[in-house]
Amino acid sequence: MTTQTSSSPLARRRRRSALLFLLPACAMFAIYVLYPIVSSIVLSFYSWDGVSARTFVGLANYRELVGTDTFYTALENNLIWLVLLLLAPPIGLVFALYLNQSVKGIRFVKSLFFAPFVVPGVVIGLVFSWFYDPAFGLLRVLAGHGVPVLGNEHMATFGIIAAALWPQIPFCMILFLTGLTGMNPEIIEAGRLEGAKGWSLLWHVVLPQLRPATFMAVTLTVIGALRSFDLISVMTSGGPFDSSTVLAYFMYDQAIKYFRFGYSAAIAVVLFLIMIIFIAYQLRRLLRAER
Repeated sequence: MTTQTSSSPLARRRRRSALLFLLPACAMFAIYVLYPIVSSIVLSFYSWDGVSARTFVGLANYRELVGTDTFYTALENNLIWLVLLLLAPPIGLVFALYLNQSVKGIRFVKSLFFAPFVVPGVVIGLVFSWFYDPAFGLLRVLAGHGVPVLGNEHMATFGIIAAALWPQIPFCMILFLTGLTGMNPEIIEAGRLEGAKGWSLLWHVVLPQLRPATFMAVTLTVIGALRSFDLISVMTSGGPFDSSTVLAYFMYDQAIKYFRFGYSAAIAVVLFLIMIIFIAYQLRRLLRAER
């Protein structure tokens, strides 16, 4: 009976319709995601300036990359970005718990918290550049003297990360707010009847229901940390002395300024592998927790 049903004309038409509906999305994914990935991997084995013919160099780009000090500086800065930007999910959760209440005027407060997320990255970079300006910036007024945050090779990266946290925290807050509004109130009430309250209620009742939102917040924050570019480009251009550069900006610098597209593709492949490893690890953790 099952075989006849699955091979009936109606079932075949449904499968055909499903494939036809999926075909445009699959074609777009193949053209705009898979093809660029494969092209970048292939290009990383060539030397190419974007004009003349490509020259196959094998692993020469990767050997040069691992022998360059700037690569390790960019990798270290990416790690700093990763660690510090991961402060955004817990802080966003705190704000979400605060804003998830029915109080008069809470919508206006939510809009104030949400505002930094809708501001373009270039504008945020300019605002914080003015804030840090040692001649007339607000930081000079607050500190009583000029602090060359973006001009100091030991402080520039941390100054940019502070600017990046400003919109990232509201983004995580929105994800957690969405999760909080979709929670089952009966489970929370049952937890309270069992005596759970405060931290115990949050840890054992609320957070398990926020696992999908937590996964999205952490994953997107890590991806944002690894592909950080716009704020660095606007605020320091990777300086001073390449001290604030990251892999994404190092890749752009080599391709656009020095026309080393094969070398730039090798940097892109390394960055892509780092992202894939982390995303696979996070997905494995999520699937294991769901079981």
